Amino acid sequence: MRTLWRSFRARLLLGSVIWIFAGVAVSGFVLSEIFREHVTAQFDTELKGHADELAVLVHVPPDGAPYLQRWLSDPRFQPPGSGYYWQIRRKGGELARSSSLGGAALPMVGPPPGPGVSRQSFISGPTGEVRLLERTVTPTGTGESLRIAIGADQRLLDDVLSQFNRTLALSLSMIALGLVGAAFLQISFGLRPLGKIRSALAAVRSGRAARLPDDSPSEVRPLVQDLNALIDANAEMIRRARAQAGNLAHALKTPLAILADEGARLNAQGQAEAAHTILTQCERMRRQIDYQMARARAAASRSTPGAVADAEAVLTPILSAMRRLHGPRGIEYRLRAYSPASAAVEAQDLSEMLANLLDNAGKWAATTVEVAFDRPRPDILRVTIDDDGPGLVPEAWDVVFDIGERLDEHAPGSGLGLAIVRDLATLYGGRAWLEKAPSGGLRAILEVPAAPGSTMKRRY
Repeated sequence: MRTLWRSFRARLLLGSVIWIFAGVAVSGFVLSEIFREHVTAQFDTELKGHADELAVLVHVPPDGAPYLQRWLSDPRFQPPGSGYYWQIRRKGGELARSSSLGGAALPMVGPPPGPGVSRQSFISGPTGEVRLLERTVTPTGTGESLRIAIGADQRLLDDVLSQFNRTLALSLSMIALGLVGAAFLQISFGLRPLGKIRSALAAVRSGRAARLPDDSPSEVRPLVQDLNALIDANAEMIRRARAQAGNLAHALKTPLAILADEGARLNAQGQAEAAHTILTQCERMRRQIDYQMARARAAASRSTPGAVADAEAVLTPILSAMRRLHGPRGIEYRLRAYSPASAAVEAQDLSEMLANLLDNAGKWAATTVEVAFDRPRPDILRVTIDDDGPGLVPEAWDVVFDIGERLDEHAPGSGLGLAIVRDLATLYGGRAWLEKAPSGGLRAILEVPAAPGSTMKRRY
C-alpha cells in the first residue's frame, strides 16, 4: 500500500474513482427518490380519477343493491387477480364490487371518511398489500351516503420502481465505468510529460543524450531547466577536477623525473647506496601517484551520467597490444565474446582494468589466455580471464589485490595493477576477484554494471 501511494498516477486515479462512484451513487439515490415520488403521486392521482368516475357511475335503486350504470373505462378492473379493485358499500350492508376481486371483499375497517374527504390506507388484498383510496359520496336523487373504495396492489407500483432502479443502476454503472476510463486516459495523458522526462533521464544516464529536451510543458519546464543546469554544472565540475588532477600529476612527475635522474647520476658516480634510496622512494611515489590518479579519474567518471563503454571495442586494441607484448613468448590470446556488450563504465577506466588483468594473465600464462563475457544478471557485465599458468594458492587470492603487493619480486611490474582493478571496479559498484581456472591456472573475474538497455548475443 505504501508503494501504491508513491505513484502520482495511482493517487490521482484512486481519487477520481472515489469521487466518481460517490457522485454516481448519490445521483442514483436522488434520481430514484425523485422517480419514486413522481410515480407514487401519479399512481395516487390515477386512483383519484378512477374514484371520481366510480362516484359518477354508481346507482342505488330504492330497494336493491348499488350497481354501476356501466363498466369503468379502465379495463384492468375486470380480469380476476389483475390487482385493480373497486368496492361500494351502503349502510344496510349491501355492496357492489369489481369482478377482479373474484367474489372476495376488501376489508374496510373503521368509520367511513367524512363528506368530501379522501382517505388513503394500506390493506391486505387478494394478492398482497393494496393501496386503497376511500370516499363517502351521496348519489344524486337518493339522499343516501355510500362508502366507495378503489385500490391497486402495491406490488404494481413496486414493480415499476424496481424496473426503473435496475435500469438506472445499469446506466449509472456504465457511465461510472466510462468516467473512470476517461479519468485514466486524462491522467495518463496529463502525466505523459513526466514519463518523457524519465525516459530522457535514462537516455542521459546511458550516454545516448547529453541533456534533457527543452520542449516540456510549462508546469515541468522549470524542473527540466534545473536538471539541465545541474547536469551542466556537474560536468563542468568534473572537467575541472580532472584538469586539476592532471596538472597536479604533471607537476609531481617532473620533480620525480629530476630526482630519478639524480639517483641515476649518483649511481654512475659509485654512490650506490644513496642512489638506491632515491630511486626506491621515487618509484614508491610514482606508484602512489598512478594509483591515486586512477581512483580520482574513476570517482569523477562514476559521478558523470551517461558513462558507457563498448566492451568489445575497448578489448580489441588491448588484445592486439597484449599479443605483441607477450606473443614472442608463445602466449596466445583467445576471445570468447558476446556482442554487443556495453558497460556503464568510462571507456578509459574499463580499458585500464582489462589491460591490467590481461597483462597479469600474460605474465604468468604458459601458452594460452582466454577471455569470455557473460551476463549473470541483466544489470551486470562479467569478464572472465583464464590463464594456464602455475596459479596461486587460495590464501593469496585476496593478498595480491593490496597496494604494492608482489608475490614474485623478480617478475616485472609495480604491484599496483590488481589493486587499481579492484578499486576501480568498487567505485563503479562492481567487484573483482580470483579463482582457480579449469586449466589449473588462475581465473580473474571482473563484474561491472551493464549499460541500461544493452543486450548480448553469443558469437561462436
